[in-house]
Amino acid sequence: MSASREQARDLARGSLVPAWLKEAGRAVLDPVVRLALRLRLTPNTVTVIGLLLTLLAATLVASESLLLGAAILTVGSLLDAVDGALARARGGGTAFGGFLDSTLDRAGEAILYMGVAGYYLRTAADPTLPVLAAFVALSGSFMVSYSRARAEGVGFHASVGLAPRTERLVLIIAGIALAGLGFGTALIGAITIVAALTLATLIQRIWHVWRLAEQPLVAPVAGDAAEEHGPRG
Repeated sequence: MSASREQARDLARGSLVPAWLKEAGRAVLDPVVRLALRLRLTPNTVTVIGLLLTLLAATLVASESLLLGAAILTVGSLLDAVDGALARARGGGTAFGGFLDSTLDRAGEAILYMGVAGYYLRTAADPTLPVLAAFVALSGSFMVSYSRARAEGVGFHASVGLAPRTERLVLIIAGIALAGLGFGTALIGAITIVAALTLATLIQRIWHVWRLAEQPLVAPVAGDAAEEHGPRG
């Protein structure tokens, strides 16, 4: 696919991170996937390791070790891409693997925002606003994920929007790292941006599914087998 077509697809999806950059990141992870195959690690094992690294990173952030926490969180987040690639390399994932991955992804986000809230409870003179922002960002993140899952549950595709999980993690990790370098407002700024973008993404997905639901069914050609060309609204 040409660069112009990839850019057009990104604009249609509304994603902040272009598809070509995500594909480049997956290519970088290929050696890690091959290593996991040699070590006979299962995708579910990698998923659990990623959650444990996120737990460690959140604990470090809460205890004010921001740079180390950001570094470990980066590794844990990369493993989220490795488990899917590993499942494909092993011939495809399982229903339980998909369930476990999605469930632990949500748990990881909750743990991460709890770590950020803990950091502000320890360091801020008045932690009310930062903790509230973290709560709003977490709630928005959960709603974005739920909206996609619920849409797919009723037969629609809804992986659109400005801030899916990858984008949210990039912003939060960058905010933690910059705060660790002395730019204290970067983290609260990142949390606030995530909170706003999750609201925008939720609205995007509701509008997207509404448009799909309102599309009329295409009438079948006479003599052909009846076939629905779109879900019923």
